[in-house]
Amino acid sequence: MYVQKHIHWRVIWNYSWKDLLIFIGYDLTLAVLHGPLGMTWLDIPWQLVSILGVAVSFYVGFKNSSSYNRFSEARQLWGGIVNRSRNWTMLVLANTQSAVLVPRTPERVAYQRRLVYRQIAWVNALRLHLRRQTKDQWDQAVAPFLDPVESDYLRTTVNPPAQLLLRQSQALQDADGLFDALQRRTLVEDLRELTNLQGGSERIKNTPFPRQYAFSSMVFVWLFIALLPLGIQGEFEKLGHGHYWLTVPFSVLVSWVFVTIELVGHISEDPFENRMNDVPMTALCRSIEIDLRQMLGEAELPAPEQHIDGVLY
Repeated sequence: MYVQKHIHWRVIWNYSWKDLLIFIGYDLTLAVLHGPLGMTWLDIPWQLVSILGVAVSFYVGFKNSSSYNRFSEARQLWGGIVNRSRNWTMLVLANTQSAVLVPRTPERVAYQRRLVYRQIAWVNALRLHLRRQTKDQWDQAVAPFLDPVESDYLRTTVNPPAQLLLRQSQALQDADGLFDALQRRTLVEDLRELTNLQGGSERIKNTPFPRQYAFSSMVFVWLFIALLPLGIQGEFEKLGHGHYWLTVPFSVLVSWVFVTIELVGHISEDPFENRMNDVPMTALCRSIEIDLRQMLGEAELPAPEQHIDGVLY
């Protein structure tokens, strides 16, 4: 996710330079055909182009709104994951039976620590699962928080995050005397909500933005860009002989605006692809890890994720 207040011109250039070259070459070609070669029969009425531009603007706006809604929902789901992870840890560490009934033994502390560490492993496993990076970064992001045997088994499963939630549920059942019935039921409710949050994230990941909207938007934008210079050459010519050359800069500018607006919607369609405008799951996972390990009383904590050239991953 881009976190700087202003987008650097290099970012805009990297996205736009190929399209700008196409616009310049196309518009220059039409200007030469209109002026030096006298092929004015290519011109079309400006009113038709303006009507098409208005229609394309509405359509692209609809697509961008739908794309942003996907990103917004994804960010809300991960906001829920952050809150539920903290809540889970507070319940595990605080909602235990009194020390009179269950003394604070090293075994009890170790068991609580395993429950919390498995939650940290879950958020990282979910991040890798959504980004399809499970095998690439498992050893660095997930394995350090799990028992080696458990880690080796989970890396072979189709859906490691779901398996980790199952392990958490089983661990609650095995925690004899650590939680009373009400506390265990509350923790199970938290696991159910984490399952719903995972399911919501997987729904967005596995359900692509409808192709009929995305493809049609691109086609309409490029159709408008193709017709735009043909519609404004005659209008500039009315200002005086030779003014048709103004078609090139103005047409390039308007074309760049439209294609950029369409691109903004396109890059917001899939918020879990680890790109510069996606949900910063790596930073969120690190924030969860820091909070949960601090609740455990650990002093040696990792540093928060920092942005790279304005991008927080």
